[in-house]
Amino acid sequence: MAHEIRQITVAFQRLAAFWRASQWQEVKDMGLNPTQADVLARVAARPERIATLADQLGITQSSLSDTVSALVAKGLVARRPDPADGRARQIMATSEGQKIAAQIPGSPPALDAAIATLGTSEQGAMLRSLTLIIRSLQEARAIPVQRMCVTCRYFRPHAHDDPDNPHHCAFVDAAFGDAELRMDCPDHEITTEDAAARAALRLSAVP
Repeated sequence: MAHEIRQITVAFQRLAAFWRASQWQEVKDMGLNPTQADVLARVAARPERIATLADQLGITQSSLSDTVSALVAKGLVARRPDPADGRARQIMATSEGQKIAAQIPGSPPALDAAIATLGTSEQGAMLRSLTLIIRSLQEARAIPVQRMCVTCRYFRPHAHDDPDNPHHCAFVDAAFGDAELRMDCPDHEITTEDAAARAALRLSAVP
């Protein structure tokens, strides 16, 4: 067991190193570093509070404030009052920031091509396994809660008998399979800890 775990963690290490190197290469001509690019891409998708962004990125608010200040100086993001709470501030992309964000690759093209060589069932199995790993890390308080299916109040794992589309999303009222599990969904609404734990258990218990 220890051997298998070690080999999996080595694989993650190599993929992380490749991803980081690819990020530097892709965004340096835009005058950004990987953290700035990540923040810009996130707030271009939806405005966020500093505290929320810091949790998502796993960094301190002071470190994130430095990154945001650099992006403000470049004219790519702006601070604005949060519509839901006038005392809080949100970070949003400017029109120029939206243009730059649209050029930032979501992932290294070479990695996309490699994953595309896998069949749908293999991709689904990988997504399901990664979902359970990330959820375990969340339960251990090692990483913040992500906007993924297993922590969403709309997720119904194995609600259908169809082996190709066993899960159900109550937000869109549709069945879907493992290959369509979301790791970062814009329609995510966080559920309770107990409900998330039950969802993860049910997702892992059914092959």
